[in-house]
This record gives sequence, C-alpha cells and structure tokens, in this order.
Amino acid sequence: MKSIFKYKNFGFTAPFKYLWLFFVLMLSTSLLSSCEKEDLEIQKDFPFEVSVMPIPVAIANGQTVELRLTIQRKDRYSGNQYFIRYFQYEGLGLLRYDQQHSFVPNNLYAVPAEQFRLYYTSQAYVTHSFTLWISDNFGNEKQLNFQLNSINR
Repeated sequence: MKSIFKYKNFGFTAPFKYLWLFFVLMLSTSLLSSCEKEDLEIQKDFPFEVSVMPIPVAIANGQTVELRLTIQRKDRYSGNQYFIRYFQYEGLGLLRYDQQHSFVPNNLYAVPAEQFRLYYTSQAYVTHSFTLWISDNFGNEKQLNFQLNSINR
C-alpha cells in the first residue's frame, strides 16, 4: 500500500512519523466525537399563563364591557406567537379588539401584544356566556370562561 505522504521528503524520522500520526488521530477523534445528539437539550415548550382584570358580573343590552388580558410567560422566545378564538354558547353579543370588526366565533386571530384589551358588547336581554381560548404556536392553550348576567332596563 502506498503512503499518501512521503515522509522522507519532509525530513521525518521514524519516531516523528508516529508522533505526527498520533496527533492527527487524536485531533480527528476529538473533533468527530465532541457533539452527541443525546446531550443536546432543545426547549420546544414555552408555557404561559393568562391573567384577566376583574370585570362586572352583569351587563345591560347595548352595554360594552372591557376585558383586560395579560399573557404572562416565564421564558422569552422571539418566535413565539399567540392566537385567540372564542365561542359564545349563551346570549348574543359582539367581541372585538379596539375599534376593529367583531370576531367571528371559532375563527383564529393573532394576538397583537402580551397586554391587550377586548370589548364585549351585549345585544340581548339574557345571560351571556362565552369562552376564550388563547394558544401559542407550540400547542399550549389556556381557556377562559366568562358569564355576564343580564340587567333588564
């Protein structure tokens, strides 16, 4: 078998030839075995909580109630996105963000910031019950239930 290097051309003697081979072998071993997949820990879950400021327990027809929500997260990840959807199962009303159009039940909407306000406007003289789901792009989801009694005027 022919050698790639001609040690005689480089002026290597037998002891230096084996020493050179030893260093090349040690360097390649350390470079190839430095990263093992089992030791790497990649976080793929970023849990969060949602806090809501207190709201009135009753609402009149045509009245608007402000919901102040804050997403509280322990870890920061710039690629994390939050979404909101709601379902109203009792009563009739509109849920909206600022002066935008009202949300359609069960549609997914992007949450604009970690602190935001929603406005619920009653359109009936009955009790209103609805649920908000706030989720992130990692599959975490929080459910918030709201019930507003009717004020008959």
